[in-house]
Amino acid sequence: MLACSTVSFADATATKSSLGIATEKPAEGPSVALEDGTFMVPYTQRIPGTDIQFEMIPVPGGAFTLGTPEDAEDFVDDEGPTIPLKVKPMWVAKTETRWDMYKEYMRMYGVFKEFESQGIRLVDESNMADAVTAPTELYDPSFTFEYGSKATQPAVTMTQYAAQQFTKWLARMTGVQYRLPTEAEWEYAARAGTTTAYSWGDDPDEIEDYAWYFDNSLDGPGDVGSKKPNAFGLHDMHGNAAEWTVNEYTEDGYEWMKETNPGDATSATRWPENPYPCVARGGSWEMDPPDLRSAARLASDDEEWKSEDPNFPRSPWWFTSDPSRGVGFRLFRSLESLPDETISKFWEASSQETLDDVESRVSEGRSGYGYVDEELGEAAKQLGE
Repeated sequence: MLACSTVSFADATATKSSLGIATEKPAEGPSVALEDGTFMVPYTQRIPGTDIQFEMIPVPGGAFTLGTPEDAEDFVDDEGPTIPLKVKPMWVAKTETRWDMYKEYMRMYGVFKEFESQGIRLVDESNMADAVTAPTELYDPSFTFEYGSKATQPAVTMTQYAAQQFTKWLARMTGVQYRLPTEAEWEYAARAGTTTAYSWGDDPDEIEDYAWYFDNSLDGPGDVGSKKPNAFGLHDMHGNAAEWTVNEYTEDGYEWMKETNPGDATSATRWPENPYPCVARGGSWEMDPPDLRSAARLASDDEEWKSEDPNFPRSPWWFTSDPSRGVGFRLFRSLESLPDETISKFWEASSQETLDDVESRVSEGRSGYGYVDEELGEAAKQLGE
């Protein structure tokens, strides 16, 4: 793992804590009342050095039951046993991460290489904890982009590790703790207060209004946010792109939580010991309604999803085979900043095999690290000019 930073990220971002906080309740739109009399409100974040923006929506805290009851019509073994959990308030991206956002991160591969060649912003032991890797160039762009790579479509085919590194890159540049969710956090956000199979109810026939799925996506994934949102105001929680969580997949569902119930959704994390299987949620444009239910789980399979990757070791950043064209991710942010030792787990791979694959690519010159701080966006912009 990367060494610990000498500067606490939580301390460094204290001045950012007011982002998304208002002293008065908005006249309209979602908001969450806090105990100190302030309100969590929606906000728009710009990626530094660009005109690219995305919107974050406040989601109230509460309690819910993770999983599907055994007597439910669509129960699948890996969706039980049900576990009661508490959830702290958080912000969740209004839509899935788009290609315009992810392509800016992809651009960092060339930016970091150019910095290295110029001997500027170099990574060493003193700042390694603040470094990320950027995804290498796509081996076969025609596969990933066959169904489009418009700015308004969800970015897909990245690995869980690549999605984690994107959130670290964005967080270090903005000073805001963006990250992937735990499985439990994701399901709570998707359910939006419901206990039904879908956020709109139990009737799959209503799916047309809320999701891009197999029957209406012959041309690929749709534009994010073009279907109806759930009650929290979140679009595409069902379909379009399945969304990465940080959790390892377990065939026996949530048995691991029965004896040591973590109590809250953020702590309900089973950190992966291997590159796969890990969990993506929500189903994709390639799938049928049952796979898009709020509790449905998708287990990653690197052997299948990287079956056409000619590299050895296979890429830690990209998949090459379906169903990966239906796998993306969404940004989450806790109301209260997580401690450094906790947020670093959300940003870095916990699988030693993945870390070894990354180091192998770096040592061979096929990848590298880039130092990320709040000046990176402007430095990268100037480099492009």
